Amino acid sequence: MKKITFMLIALITFSVSAQKKKNGVIYDKHPGIDLVASFHEAITIGDIDKASLILHDDAKWYDGNSKDSELGDKNRVLNNIRWFKNYFDYVSFKDTAGAYPDALEYKGDGNWVQSWFHVYGIHKNTGVKLDHPVLRIYSLNEDSSKITGIIEYSNKLEFRRIGDARPGNDMKNGTIYMNHEHINSVRKLMYAFANGDVDKAFSFFHENANYVDINETNGMNEDEIRARDAKLLSGWSITALDETGYPDYLEYDWREGKVVQSWWNFTMVRQSDGKKVVVPVFYLDDFDNDGKITQRNAYWNASVLK
Repeated sequence: MKKITFMLIALITFSVSAQKKKNGVIYDKHPGIDLVASFHEAITIGDIDKASLILHDDAKWYDGNSKDSELGDKNRVLNNIRWFKNYFDYVSFKDTAGAYPDALEYKGDGNWVQSWFHVYGIHKNTGVKLDHPVLRIYSLNEDSSKITGIIEYSNKLEFRRIGDARPGNDMKNGTIYMNHEHINSVRKLMYAFANGDVDKAFSFFHENANYVDINETNGMNEDEIRARDAKLLSGWSITALDETGYPDYLEYDWREGKVVQSWWNFTMVRQSDGKKVVVPVFYLDDFDNDGKITQRNAYWNASVLK
């Protein structure tokens, strides 16, 4: 039995080993990595001449996210660098935190560098921040002295935001109401809470609502916010609650957002010594299509109740 078991282990080991076939070498230090670093530096400072020397005359640029993947030739790459130089401040192409480039020398398939980095810049005309991760795979010539190809994988969303924000392209994004049923719901829940009718106040929220308080590290569910409020308000009495200004209901076209923003003053009296404080609070309440609040964000200074 032992002999049979040994033979089986040997066969399995041989089978696993037989599946391996070395096809090249991976390096974390390589002339190709230095070449790509120099190319990124040229992009950062907008040095077209330096970038041109690094790119092979027949270099091609491809979009790895698209079926029609070819973005252009060497001139298209250089024009993209000019665009960054002319339209962005504070440009940087830095390795993504925790990542580093690899150089791959394939047998019979040339040299490649794969680089994970963050593109950062502030668009001069719109102020939109460009800050997103990119994976580029660079193909190199035989002695790793020229970049012959670029395959890029990136998210183009921020570029769309720049296009949307261009001067003269004013875009409406919904309607602002000063009177609306959602505003009435916020008023009802606020005064229910101020009068000690906590269950009624929470009836305006979705059962899985999230409660976010600027004074807390994490969001809370209903049980957690009830417990937190009970502890926070122990020893204090709410003697008055007043709207300040007037609430707004914002019905957004983008993502169909529904938000009530409201400002309130809580007048509080400490039971131990009669100390009176006025606590300003700003709320943002997100509503779903059924008229329930799915998230409440509260902005206030909790130190006044200490």
